[in-house]
Amino acid sequence: MEQLQIKNLYDLNETIAASLFDGATYPWELLPKIGAFIVELGNTLPADKYEKRGENIWIAKSANVYPTAYINGPCIIDEDAEVRHCAFIRGNAIVGKGAVVGNSTELKNVILFNRVQVPHYNYVGDSILGFKSHMGAGSITSNVKSDKTLVTVKSSYGNIETGLKKMGAMLGDNVEVGCNSVLNPGTVIGRNANVYPTSMVRGYVEANSIYKKQGEIVSKR
Repeated sequence: MEQLQIKNLYDLNETIAASLFDGATYPWELLPKIGAFIVELGNTLPADKYEKRGENIWIAKSANVYPTAYINGPCIIDEDAEVRHCAFIRGNAIVGKGAVVGNSTELKNVILFNRVQVPHYNYVGDSILGFKSHMGAGSITSNVKSDKTLVTVKSSYGNIETGLKKMGAMLGDNVEVGCNSVLNPGTVIGRNANVYPTSMVRGYVEANSIYKKQGEIVSKR
C-alpha cells in the first residue's frame, strides 16, 4: 500500500512541520500529535520573523491576517500566508507559507502545506493538505462517520484500520477538489489528482487521475 504512504503523497520540503513526519508511515498517524508539535515548534521560532499572539499562537510578521479572523491556539501561521475575513481557526492548525484561508473557512486539527488554498466556505478538519492543493468553494472534509465507529481507509490495495474516530482527508501535493464536493472520512487523494465539482468521495483516489463520480475514475492523459 505504498501509494498511500507519506513518501508518495507529500514533498516534506514544503512544510514547516516536516520533522513531525519523521518515523511515520501513513499521514493520519500524525493527527493526534499536531497540537503538542505546534507548541514545541512555536517556542523555537525566531522572534524577528514570528510574533506570538495569545496563548500558543505564532503568526509570521509577513502574514496577512484580517482583523475579523478568529484564531485559537495552538496555531502557527507561516510566512506570507493570508487568513481572510471571518476565517475560523479552532486550534491545532498549521497554515503553510503563502497559503490562503478564506472567508468563513473553518480549520481544526490540520496541516496545510505551503501554498494550499482553502479560500471560500470550506471546512477542513483532522486533515493534511499537500503542497499547492486547492479546495473549491464549499468543498469540505467530513471527519466523523455517521455511526461514530473508527475510520477505515479503503482502497483497491486493501483496507487500513486507522484506530481514529476522527479523520478527514489526506490530500497529496497539487490536488484539485471541485466546488461543493464532500470528502468522506478516510479519504486519501494521490498527487496531481482532480475531483469533479459536487462529488462525494470515499477511500483512495489514485495519483494523476480524475475523479468524475463514484465508480468512474480515469487516468490523466
